[in-house]
Amino acid sequence: MSTSQTNNKEIPTTAASVDWNRITKLMLRSRAMDDKEENELVPNGDVLYQFSARGHELGQMLLGSQLNHQHDAASAYYRSRPLLLSLGLSLEDAMAAPMGKSGGYSDGRDIGVVCNKPGIEGATVLPMAGDVGSQYTPAVGWAQGIRYHAQTLGNEEYEKAISVVLGGEGSVATNGFWSALTIATTQDLPILFYVEDNGYGISVPGEYQTPGGNIANNLYSFKNIRIFDGDGTDPVESADLIDQSVSYVRDRKGPALIHLTMPRLNGHSYQDNQAYKSEELIEKERQNDPLDKVKSFLVPDQISEKEWTTFEEDAADDIEEASEAALDRSAPDSSETTRYAFEEKNEDGSPDIQTIGGLAPSDHSFPESATTPEPSKQRINIVEAIRKTLDYELETNPKLMVFGEDVAAKGGVHAATMGLQTTHGESRVFDTSLSEEGIIGRAVGLAYSGMMPVAEIQFRKYADPATEQLNNCGTIRWRTANKFAAPIVVRMPGGFAKCGDPWHSLCNEVFFAHAVGWQLAMPSNARDAVGLLRSAMRSNNPTIFFEHRNLLDAKYARCPYPGDKYVVPFGEAQILREGNDITLVTWGAMCEQCELAVEESNIDAEIIDLRTLMPWDKEAVLRSVQKTNRCLIVHEDTQTAGFGAEISAILSQEAFKYLDAPIERLTMPDIPVPYNVELMDSVLPDKGKIIQKAQDLLSF
Repeated sequence: MSTSQTNNKEIPTTAASVDWNRITKLMLRSRAMDDKEENELVPNGDVLYQFSARGHELGQMLLGSQLNHQHDAASAYYRSRPLLLSLGLSLEDAMAAPMGKSGGYSDGRDIGVVCNKPGIEGATVLPMAGDVGSQYTPAVGWAQGIRYHAQTLGNEEYEKAISVVLGGEGSVATNGFWSALTIATTQDLPILFYVEDNGYGISVPGEYQTPGGNIANNLYSFKNIRIFDGDGTDPVESADLIDQSVSYVRDRKGPALIHLTMPRLNGHSYQDNQAYKSEELIEKERQNDPLDKVKSFLVPDQISEKEWTTFEEDAADDIEEASEAALDRSAPDSSETTRYAFEEKNEDGSPDIQTIGGLAPSDHSFPESATTPEPSKQRINIVEAIRKTLDYELETNPKLMVFGEDVAAKGGVHAATMGLQTTHGESRVFDTSLSEEGIIGRAVGLAYSGMMPVAEIQFRKYADPATEQLNNCGTIRWRTANKFAAPIVVRMPGGFAKCGDPWHSLCNEVFFAHAVGWQLAMPSNARDAVGLLRSAMRSNNPTIFFEHRNLLDAKYARCPYPGDKYVVPFGEAQILREGNDITLVTWGAMCEQCELAVEESNIDAEIIDLRTLMPWDKEAVLRSVQKTNRCLIVHEDTQTAGFGAEISAILSQEAFKYLDAPIERLTMPDIPVPYNVELMDSVLPDKGKIIQKAQDLLSF
């Protein structure tokens, strides 16, 4: 390690190159901010939820000073406010957010330390989340986005950009951490894992999170990752290790992990009194305060005691001023609270585009589209419809990527991606590790970086491990008040097929209809599969594209190919059959059963295929029920709180005076789908059960 001379003290060159005055001023402001909140704002009720960063400031601010590339990004967590300050977050915004005041990074919508920062002229801080470990896989997605921009799209601006992800030692026990580590090391991505270890996950010691309590020691045998480990309270050691680790990732374009130890000088949150720690341990942690060590490092060799005192006084004054300004801010406008669950329009009708995420901020243009199918004699099944649509969009959109388990060489377990990797290359169509958390989290990070990710989950049930990422993805636009969004498409087969079972045959579409911010498409035929999938891949909102297993190669679902321009707008139902006596509302595989029931019974029924459940075509259903005065809702999902209950509630409220009979639902009972075919058939809605229900309603 090379050194330089300052007065009588030898200082390593790396530490000597640090702007210690700036680091000190930032640390003192962060500390003064915590003081103000803990001693005044929380007791007074001005801040309701507070997380102290005491003890964590040094490493984060040294790290922030290294994130100087315009395409760098950090995916952080709730104790990362010092990093935000080092990257230019204003003191007033930093103080106003925990107060729930207007403006800032969420406009009062999210916990005050759950931050974000669009990188307009510098590094981006990706939207944080309140759950532990979910920050890791989006950071991997950003890292892959960097490589894609640089290598596949040939954009030299991205050379030497890196992704950084911050987490505490408790987070290394999570699925997100290990999934991200697997992706980063197997794909050799430019990402730095920054683990700050304060010894406790709330009250649980680090030894319960990883064997021996030090994740660095357990990863030295990992391939394709460089490990750095040291004392996060020592100014010289921290500066040197952070510089080494950042430089390693920038120069080698591969992953590294840095593990720094430091004390947590307050409880996990304000309400945590740390009664689980002994007084001796608390005092030992106080003696290990990195701020004191920075002072000892600087005073008197580099600055005087008087200068340090001036720094402290200035910091206190600045925080007092920022606090007063934050307190004077208005409360967020409650009339705006429901905005930004989805993309919205400006008053002039133009899209109200997010700052970061997806294709829209880059003014991406799509080929011409049409809502009328082109004439064709070529009948295709849903599998071929999906393949042809993906192929065309890959050909015309260089920022579109298709990935998931077995989608590449195998072509997907349902063959929907057969041949796409051969045509479009390994950077655009690729396999993933067996982690749904990783698939969806990576997709979110890729969307942040300006891509259109199309991720496949092999079966609906297998999406459960990704629930955290799916939920977070849907709420990004709302949580950041339209600063960020992550438009992605998640293809997801499910439902019964030649047989059933509780794992591969799950529908549970209502879960996604209830998930904030998600569009949900459920095509019943190949024509709609083309139009809805194309609409999803050109949308500025995240979409679940549900592919029913029984329809993938079904004769019923085969249609002429509608052409490369064909789109189906979301929220527009299809009238499969017009009628006057009863309305059948359905979607997915139940469309076939409803049509068979009407054909065999001669019931004069109007059959509506919703096609999308979020949004759903309420107006089409209301118009039909006003004409027929009776309604039967048929779906494969279980009955209790299924989506049919939502339709029924709307009809009861808005069409009550038109009804001549009760609204009925025909669904699966509240059980999983059985494997035995006879058992499965006994519980699934079918044409016979539909006929009986419809006749009961007609004779009411």
